[in-house]
Amino acid sequence: MTLGEVAARTGGWVAPEAATLEISGLASLDDANPGDLAFFGNPRYLRSARKSRATAVLVPHGFSEEIPASRIWVDDPAASFAVLLPEFTPPVVPRPEGIHPTAVIAPDSEIAPDAAVGPHAVIESGAKIGARSIIGANSYIGHRAVVGEDCILYPHVTLRERCTLANRVILHSGVVIGADGFGFEFRDGRHQKIPQTGIVQIEDDVEIGANTTVDRARFGRTWIRKGTKIDNLVQIGHNVTIGEHCILCAQVGISGSTRIGNFVTLAGKVGLSGHIELGDGVIFGAMSAIAKDVPAKSIMFGAPARPIREYKANYALLKNIHKLYDRVKSLEAQLGGGQQGT
Repeated sequence: MTLGEVAARTGGWVAPEAATLEISGLASLDDANPGDLAFFGNPRYLRSARKSRATAVLVPHGFSEEIPASRIWVDDPAASFAVLLPEFTPPVVPRPEGIHPTAVIAPDSEIAPDAAVGPHAVIESGAKIGARSIIGANSYIGHRAVVGEDCILYPHVTLRERCTLANRVILHSGVVIGADGFGFEFRDGRHQKIPQTGIVQIEDDVEIGANTTVDRARFGRTWIRKGTKIDNLVQIGHNVTIGEHCILCAQVGISGSTRIGNFVTLAGKVGLSGHIELGDGVIFGAMSAIAKDVPAKSIMFGAPARPIREYKANYALLKNIHKLYDRVKSLEAQLGGGQQGT
């Protein structure tokens, strides 16, 4: 594809003298070779853009830095790059159709005529699978569980009994929805299991990454609201409520009965205690830990987490604490007040 064609497809502009140059692949700035097209969408990657071996780079309007590659100015480099991906990547895997002969289907389950069920999947009694939904190979749909319309369950997904998915939900491989919550009481000298009788309810347009687990409620529901996106290796405890359009990054852990508002972002390895509440729009930096309620629109960091400005101020002081210690020791020695061994 010539750079002129790239500009035409992305609504961009390229200098006339570069319009006839050709690209044959797409790559990142760091990995690109001659013949590749890359994109620049974040100022932190300017150094990579200056070193890139790409033939051309998609850049935002107003970008005036000198780089080795030819530039194509567009409104949104990342979005324009995505527009071009189908031209240079393998074709999409075809959508499976029908019910594979090795699938085990309970006679009283309900499966839409245009739904698909893959090899060795199990659909238990009373389960319902909505229109155009796909149940991947070796997946398990429990008794009276419900899968809405246009859902995709990749291979090896488990949706336990009575749990429900709304429409356009995507569950990646290894996801387990509805395992028992971690509930025990110490009685008579041993840990005794508390029955977990509730469900998990997942609303429209939720996507959950590989090997993430969402526990069923002790009673009532564990609830994930519409539009929320959850990364790989996340643990969500029983009776948790996660609001609309939240982002949970890898290895987040949420203890039972915590309530999370709308548009909340939890970066990687954030840990939340149980029975707390986060307001709308809260942001937690990576590896933060919190054990108390957090008001709306707070930006928190650290363990225990503090407001980001307070954390930065304290961190700056902590970095210099050895200097303060040395000064205090020096002053004590000058005043004759130093004590041996202190």
